[in-house]
Formats: sequence, C-alpha cells, structure tokens
Amino acid sequence: MFLPFWQRLLVTVAAMLLASWVVGLMWQSIFNFPLPSYVGGVVGGLASLTVWDLLKRIRPAS
Repeated sequence: MFLPFWQRLLVTVAAMLLASWVVGLMWQSIFNFPLPSYVGGVVGGLASLTVWDLLKRIRPAS
C-alpha cells in the first residue's frame, strides 16, 4: 500500500513552496534583487517532481 494521493499532493505542494521560498531568500541575499518569478517556478517545479517521485516509492509504516 502506498501513500494516498491527497497526502502525496499535500507534501509535494509544501515542498514546492518551501523550495522556491528558500531559493528566493538565498538569491535576494546574494544578488540584492528579487528572484524572477519564472526562475522560482522552475526551482519549485523541479523540487516537486523529485518529491513526487520519492513519495510514490515510500510505503507507510503499518
């Protein structure tokens, strides 16, 4: 039995938002101007793909 769809979706969205927020903070501290929104979207999208694939392989503890 794998994680239910809604749990995978919730964790994936949270990871996507967290990844784009953290990268945005790092970008702002390094370059002193805001991260372009399309770059934040790319970072969040790549993070979500990775997390989604990982969560498809994880089975909950019984």
